[in-house]
Amino acid sequence: MKVLVTGVTGQLGHDCVNEFLSRGVEVQGVSSKDFSLTDGAATEKYIKDYQPDVVIHCAAYTAVDKAEEEPELCQAINAEGTRHVAQACAEIGAKMVYISTDYVFPGDGEEPYAVDAPKGPQNAYGRSKLAGEEAVQELLTKYFIVRISWVFGIHGKNFIRTMLNLAKSHKELTVVSDQIGSPTYTRDLAVLLADMVHTERYGVYHATNEGFCSWAELAAEVFRQAGREVTVTPVDSSAYPTKAVRPKNSRMDTGKLTENGFKLLPRWQDAVGRYLIELQNEAIL
Repeated sequence: MKVLVTGVTGQLGHDCVNEFLSRGVEVQGVSSKDFSLTDGAATEKYIKDYQPDVVIHCAAYTAVDKAEEEPELCQAINAEGTRHVAQACAEIGAKMVYISTDYVFPGDGEEPYAVDAPKGPQNAYGRSKLAGEEAVQELLTKYFIVRISWVFGIHGKNFIRTMLNLAKSHKELTVVSDQIGSPTYTRDLAVLLADMVHTERYGVYHATNEGFCSWAELAAEVFRQAGREVTVTPVDSSAYPTKAVRPKNSRMDTGKLTENGFKLLPRWQDAVGRYLIELQNEAIL
């Protein structure tokens, strides 16, 4: 099996490449230095020349607030760029994994969203990722669309690292408590994706670490496990206005994983603990 991973400089792409390498699978990681997703001819040529059996498409425009100022660029990368990748996969018969997001949903209510729940993205980023999903489904039958949320990993910036950095200079922090979702540890997700691509159980999945929490609860758990004496004060998201609307409800139902023979990801508290160890081992924490 030959695997191509886009977005190798990001948290998930980095861990996916390492996971396949650990399994002895031939894998190539690429970034925007290799080709621009907005250049259809270059994207398709690179993929066709490499002739992968699987493309894991992690690359994306992810600056959620900035996307409100430049929705065309966000759309060009996340929607049209994904279409270019899917078109190449269709022409060479490759499987495709498209990484999507909880932002495709309206983000209201309190129930976890099922994979087939009605969509209703509330910002430019969410609309672009949904358009990417639609392109994959239009062009391919051999695809896995995997929606994730609240991502953290060793190779990049994320909420947990931001909290740990703030803890160096603050004994009290106010953190949003009215947005609820599930953290996703990229090392756990990479294991699942590597398992998935060896099957033909195609379709749309939700894959996050198990359990739900608020950002404030996540911060408190990080400080508890890291041994940091920081008081977390919960606050309504209106205290931190953003250009892009953020979903209050990011809960997603992961049950389709077990229905199709895949293992659920470990609970988010467990993932946080292993991530902190990873940070220590890399001398980051």
